[in-house]
Amino acid sequence: MLCNEAQRVQAYFDGELESGESVVIEQHLVHCGACAALIRDLQSTRDALREQVSYYAASDRLRGRVMQSIGGESAPQPKRRLLSDRHFWWGIGAGFAPAAIAAALLVTVNTPASTDQMAADLLNAHLRSLVSNHLIDVASSDQHTVKPWFAGHADVSPPAVDFPQSDYRLVGGRVDYVNGHRAAVVVYRHGAHVINVFAWPGDAEAAPQLTTHNGYHIACWRSGDLESCAVSDTAIDELLALTQLLKNSQG
Repeated sequence: MLCNEAQRVQAYFDGELESGESVVIEQHLVHCGACAALIRDLQSTRDALREQVSYYAASDRLRGRVMQSIGGESAPQPKRRLLSDRHFWWGIGAGFAPAAIAAALLVTVNTPASTDQMAADLLNAHLRSLVSNHLIDVASSDQHTVKPWFAGHADVSPPAVDFPQSDYRLVGGRVDYVNGHRAAVVVYRHGAHVINVFAWPGDAEAAPQLTTHNGYHIACWRSGDLESCAVSDTAIDELLALTQLLKNSQG
């Protein structure tokens, strides 16, 4: 069962809290088994990446090319870290898909707008689910099992429809945290690809309608008071086909 402090625990793990807040979280971890387990999962994810990937320092030339591609360094912006690491590195690893390695290259890429920050959080959550054994909390292809499960665990209960004729197979759901939201996540498999569909109550905050980060596509839409975002490394037209099916199911 998730704890309300899970988001601050993740910030603590990433070293983003002030010393006073860190002490509070450390005391909390002593008594909260769920958050202690979360710390273990995050550490396992980091250890798995470090064991499977060889690290090479990026050359000044490579760093310059990356920074030039995102608009240069003349106006520094807040940094977003992916996969909870603190290095700018080029990785070549065994056991990870090339797209996942490429996505990890974004660890210190600057993100200038709130939509980019949300995209970074979505991609981080997607990648974390693939390597931390936290892809599914409830495993089922039955929407009458998955959708009601969200009612007691997340802030929303999004549609959880199986689309076998289109090869978008519902495999279950989980709860995750994205940009301060406790999101319900409906998980699909399409061929060899995992598609995470995040959903949370809609608000005034802008979400990226369609963006791509190193082979990972993010497509977001709003239906009524529900904000949804699908994330995957499947082909962009295949991801959009699922979003259209889901929009139709939402009426």
